[in-house]
Amino acid sequence: MSVRTLPLLFLNLGGEMLYILDQRLRAQNIPGDKAHKDEWTEVDRKRVLNDIISTMFNRKFMEELFKPQELYSKKALRTVYDRLAHASIMRLNQASMDKLYDLMTMAFKYQVLLCPRPKDVLLVTFNHLDTIKGFIQDSPTILHQVEETFRQLTETYGGLSAGEFQLIRQTLLSFFQDLHIRVSIFLKDRVQNSNGRFVLPVSGPVPWGTEVPGLIRMFNNKGKEVKKVEFKHGGHYVTAPKEGSFELCGDRVLKLGTNMYSINRPVETHMSGASKNLASRTQESIVPNPLAKEELNLLARLMGGMEIKKASGPEPGFRLNLFTTDEEEEQAALTRPEELSYEVINIQATQDQQRHKELARIMGEFEVTEQPRPSTSKGDDLLAMMDEL
Repeated sequence: MSVRTLPLLFLNLGGEMLYILDQRLRAQNIPGDKAHKDEWTEVDRKRVLNDIISTMFNRKFMEELFKPQELYSKKALRTVYDRLAHASIMRLNQASMDKLYDLMTMAFKYQVLLCPRPKDVLLVTFNHLDTIKGFIQDSPTILHQVEETFRQLTETYGGLSAGEFQLIRQTLLSFFQDLHIRVSIFLKDRVQNSNGRFVLPVSGPVPWGTEVPGLIRMFNNKGKEVKKVEFKHGGHYVTAPKEGSFELCGDRVLKLGTNMYSINRPVETHMSGASKNLASRTQESIVPNPLAKEELNLLARLMGGMEIKKASGPEPGFRLNLFTTDEEEEQAALTRPEELSYEVINIQATQDQQRHKELARIMGEFEVTEQPRPSTSKGDDLLAMMDEL
């Protein structure tokens, strides 16, 4: 397992989350002069994206994220995204948050599977960050945070060997193993089968620096080529036109990681039969790793220490539904396997002054101090632990 995988996993999943939220906010957008109290406007959409991106790219948070460390468990990482998604005035109920996380994970899994070279996962990350920069063109302070993360990525991963990138890719695929959730976009584009498994293409450009398959060269013991044999590979491959740019600004060439929701179309998720059968194994895999507790504590503190509370009735603020109708959302909550659902998280939306003060605190310079904690057993529930923050 690579100890340099976490930043790539976090940034790419976060990018997919922002794509989905932006698409749903646009779909539910209502002109400001016609909007009612609980309806979204274009100003609200920009405010939500700015708040989440500002929290996601907080400088001290990024510094901790880029330290060499093991991946968190699925449940621990999911908890971080719960907090991140609720870093603004937006509220998601359990069913919508489950769907959001399903879409995020399956999209990035598809991108990792289709990367021509292991190193290209860095280009996928740059594609996500390029699009995120487009969300915040009117916010120079947040834009600077994202560009600083670009520089950290280049510094951290620019000198890695092909073998180290292969280990990173293997670590990512291990994280996504046994996740076979059907997504309507993938099914309609015929890149995913009805069992939730992806279809790998047998056409298109080959990895940069390699040749189109179809020729075997044989050499003697002196290294001289003595024979050529051609064979039919059964695909439709072409030579890569050029290598994608790893600079701050440039042509990435690779399209993986760009916003597939830019064309407005509904996206549904369905648990495949294989995923339902694997629920018992998944339950084991999402048990928090005790070794990640302190790291998660620090990440949660850096992301604002937002309160996790049980739903206790209607709350002020804006509610975002990732389903077409409320009925679909309720049905999804009833049919989802219990082992794959998580604690309901509702965030109390605050007034503008209080919220901006909180965001200013997150973005400002502050010291992270360890609070003395009583000794706890390794089996402590993760969500209960985060309630103490």
